[in-house]
Amino acid sequence: MSDKLFIFDTTLRDGEQVPGCQLNTIEKIEVAKSLEALGVDVIEAGFPVSSPGDFNSVVEISKAVTWPVICALTRAVEKDIEAAAEALKYAKQSRIHTGIGTSPYHILYKFNSTQEEILERAVACVKYAKKYVEDVEFYCEDAGRTDNVYLARVVEAVIKAGATVVNIPDTTGYCLPSEYGEKIKFLMENVNGVHQAVLSTHCHNDLGMATANTISGVMNGARQVEVTVNGIGERAGNTSLEEVAMILKSHKELNIDTNINTRKIYPVSRMVSGLMNMPVQPNKAIVGRNAFAHSSGIHQDGVLKNRESYEIIDPKDVGIDDNAIVLTARSGRAALKHRLAVLGVEVSQDKLDKVYENFLKLADKKKEIKDDDVLMLVGKDRDTQRIRLDYLQVTSGVGVKSVASVCLDIAGEKFEAASAGNGPVDAAIKAVKQIIRRQMTIQEFLIQAIDRGSDDVGKVHMQVMYNGVVYYGFAANTDIIAASVEAFIDAINKFVK
Repeated sequence: MSDKLFIFDTTLRDGEQVPGCQLNTIEKIEVAKSLEALGVDVIEAGFPVSSPGDFNSVVEISKAVTWPVICALTRAVEKDIEAAAEALKYAKQSRIHTGIGTSPYHILYKFNSTQEEILERAVACVKYAKKYVEDVEFYCEDAGRTDNVYLARVVEAVIKAGATVVNIPDTTGYCLPSEYGEKIKFLMENVNGVHQAVLSTHCHNDLGMATANTISGVMNGARQVEVTVNGIGERAGNTSLEEVAMILKSHKELNIDTNINTRKIYPVSRMVSGLMNMPVQPNKAIVGRNAFAHSSGIHQDGVLKNRESYEIIDPKDVGIDDNAIVLTARSGRAALKHRLAVLGVEVSQDKLDKVYENFLKLADKKKEIKDDDVLMLVGKDRDTQRIRLDYLQVTSGVGVKSVASVCLDIAGEKFEAASAGNGPVDAAIKAVKQIIRRQMTIQEFLIQAIDRGSDDVGKVHMQVMYNGVVYYGFAANTDIIAASVEAFIDAINKFVK
């Protein structure tokens, strides 16, 4: 039987401490509900005593979320604990997370205290929190730089005082994975009553070892991990939720399970990134734009023949539709043929060879070959499409409602429609939808300038979902509204025959 690992998400507390990432209460509730759907066990909703806003957010999240434990952070201070208890009064399951620094740096310089006094304060704050809630988590701040013998004394004392979870943070991200794992192992072997509580990891990424330290802690007995979506957090960030979840999913031999529905990872990542204005770096593991992108011809050929040649994770397992075959000068014929197939173009082997020669010449001049470049190479002509844009007229401006009139040529027959919308592009798209009466949704809409200047040609790439299948459309025009409509129509031509 597999061991259960509890996922403690602190995106809304530790993650939100990043400058510029502050969320309002409505946004926090949206994140909390998504975390609930993702399957996290504990949501650290905030630090109630720190501000009225944080207090209110904990209250409202407690009301909005059903099954995860809602946790509130405090210092080892009675007024903090009182505020946390008050904020948690609506939670179905509540936890107070209290604690104090245990390293020499904190004891001597932060508190101007002694080990014995800190030990007394640790026990006192746990006992005080137990007056309000049954579930009390204690954190030994800067445990990563705390002597293991003294750390074991503190852990044993707080468990005896009633702590149900004891957090062993590598607050500064200093520990090596072997060192952090040995620390957890030492506690598991030397703390009387250690099995009466759960040991938790909380690792920071200052030296890029947060996830490695967390997994090392789990392998040595920790059964809760404190993580954030996209690894956001103070300084270099926290342990990444998605990395831990997928490591455990990939390494079945560890025999450790979580409640995480991994197929929701990517949508939650995108939502958190957007709300917190924190773009995900392209090469970020699991959720980065390039995490499943292949540009090398050898890699592309291998992936197209068998995904597992170069991918240990199926993109669909994290909520991504498919891997990305990126066309560059290093791409081979297999990748070019695959892209043409995605775009709805079939070519003979002889024509593919000729197109590939021209493709390489163009690829030497451009960093990346886009869909419109590929179709240009095979001589794809919009005039051969069944549905074409005959004319487009748009009225838009400040203080004026956007209205668009559209005429489509469908197999030689003209169809007209007009619509208002939230801006000129929205109005024009709605007018097209009035003519093409299909249930379709735009999944992605990307506008890109080719060169520079206000008279530049803009390229639009669009993904349109129809009957559960994504179709790609593109267009280029100096009029970005026209390019958007043409890209939409180009995608429609792929499924309307």
